[in-house]
Amino acid sequence: MDQPLRVLVADDHPLFREGLHAMLTSTPDMEFVGEASTGEEAISLAAELQPDVIVMDIQMPGVGGIEATRRIVQSSPQVRVLVVTMFEDDATVFAAMRAGARGYVLKGANYREMIRAIGAIGSGEAIFSPAIAIRLTSYFAGMRPAASPQVFPELSDRECEILDLIAQGHKNPEIARHLFLSPKTVRNHVSNILHKLQVADRSEAIIRAREAGLG
Repeated sequence: MDQPLRVLVADDHPLFREGLHAMLTSTPDMEFVGEASTGEEAISLAAELQPDVIVMDIQMPGVGGIEATRRIVQSSPQVRVLVVTMFEDDATVFAAMRAGARGYVLKGANYREMIRAIGAIGSGEAIFSPAIAIRLTSYFAGMRPAASPQVFPELSDRECEILDLIAQGHKNPEIARHLFLSPKTVRNHVSNILHKLQVADRSEAIIRAREAGLG
């Protein structure tokens, strides 16, 4: 890169800040531009210094690192946040991601891993320590069903498609145009849907469909 990567460190432990300061100072293409010991200081310095990367602890006095990350990313979306913490539980990891963090590294990372993570975040990548990456992979693999069960197995694929459009609020003429069907064909499908779902009318069908996640 033409200019050194400007890094702000936010952590309430002086020894950790000093260690990162020394590490960044001795690393080519990186520049230590400031440090914060609270979330409030991190927010203020981020606005003032506009660093490329913020190394952010989660547990700090006052405003925590996750809320500080959220505020910083909202006001300065070009600033990239790398969370460096001892916490590796799923709730904390996903809260940091939702707040806008670009990476998540545990404090047990060695010098080389930390420099690589900061550089990757500064280059626009997302990065996670190996332990966190494994947890994320396992989490999303567990969420993915082995097969996609049909919400209403009694309905045909076309009927499910039409029910979804009904749940979105579309009338029969709109559905006919959208699916390139004749109005009569759509009416027949709608009649079959109501019969198979054993509902009295279109409104009740919409309620059933939306409760099942359609629409």
